[in-house]
Amino acid sequence: MSQIDASDAERTTTPTAGSPTAPETHGLTVWAEIDLTALAANVRTLGALAPTSELMAVVKADAYGHGLLPVARAAVRGGATWLGAAQLVEAFALRDAGITTRLLTWLSVPGSDFGGAVERDIDLSASAPWVIDEIAAAASRIGRTARVHLKVDTGLGRGGAYGRDWTTLVQHAHRAEADGSVRVVGLWTHFAHADSPEHPTVLAQQERFFEAVTEAERAGLRPEVRHLANSAATLVHPSAHADLVRPGIAIYGLTPVPQVDDDFGLRPVMTLRARLALVKALPAGQGISYGHAYVPDVDTVVGLVPAGYADGVPRNATNVGPLLVDGQRTTIAGRVCMDQFVVDLGPGSRARAGDVVTLFGGAPGEPTAQDWADATDTISYEIVTRLGARVPRLYVGAPEGTA
Repeated sequence: MSQIDASDAERTTTPTAGSPTAPETHGLTVWAEIDLTALAANVRTLGALAPTSELMAVVKADAYGHGLLPVARAAVRGGATWLGAAQLVEAFALRDAGITTRLLTWLSVPGSDFGGAVERDIDLSASAPWVIDEIAAAASRIGRTARVHLKVDTGLGRGGAYGRDWTTLVQHAHRAEADGSVRVVGLWTHFAHADSPEHPTVLAQQERFFEAVTEAERAGLRPEVRHLANSAATLVHPSAHADLVRPGIAIYGLTPVPQVDDDFGLRPVMTLRARLALVKALPAGQGISYGHAYVPDVDTVVGLVPAGYADGVPRNATNVGPLLVDGQRTTIAGRVCMDQFVVDLGPGSRARAGDVVTLFGGAPGEPTAQDWADATDTISYEIVTRLGARVPRLYVGAPEGTA
């Protein structure tokens, strides 16, 4: 679901005094309820865990599937002083919608619209000299100074300048600052194992990062912010908080460290629901759905749920995807199809077409995104970000237009 290209599938429900808090869902097949009040509260909770640091709410990937613009505004209301977006198109959408909060974007390729970013007052990341050169050229053309964050690879082996390349990048950036087209305002890195609190690389990467900071400062750079803490580090590694923390999944109320028995006071923001489209009786031995991957051994009642892998329901949730139907926990019965799946409601079920099926949420008794992750051998991040474009996001909480 893209907030970059708004569609009729996106709706905002703002409860007024005396009105119900649940969004109107009559006639919808499947929908995601997004609790903006919970999101703002999560940002405040995370801010309290890093009280001496600024907080960047990471809203990449359409705010992890929750909706870019409403989430960004709610995050700012919750106290986020920065926003983070992986790609330029996301950052442009935020600025063009009138969001003025300090904003960093970090993935680019040669020929990216750096000029558009500089014109929109967006901070840019550089991991190689060519990025500095293209940013500087774009900034010179429009007569402005670009703000740049240099990224060092401290052991993730992904983005950032590694080893001697860091020295080269620092020296190149320092020379670029001389003509006024570029100013290095940030130094940053990313952890490989922050979600494993005892992993030795966490401390090793911190040490390498602060060595890289020292090298940059000795070379003459004067960054405003040093940042390395993602969600996991924000929650469990206070020594990594530095000047700025960058929580992503945690602002959506999902923990990056599920092995730690602590919800840290976070509240899940997304609840995914659907309605039964058909309820019918089937005899024992009648296989269900493609390949008859599920065969009931007693006469039973089944329900058809009009949501499938085109909507983001994992196909490998076949026979294992957890559900809440009529107050009872159960699982998907049979193969997940493109547009639908089946649930075995049991022999005595009184369910009817139109009854609500909860796939995941955060209320007591509801399956969680983490439950889905465990069932399908993935992470909660993928469960929420994979929701398809035809799943409407229904926003509850504070009005999305107030920031």
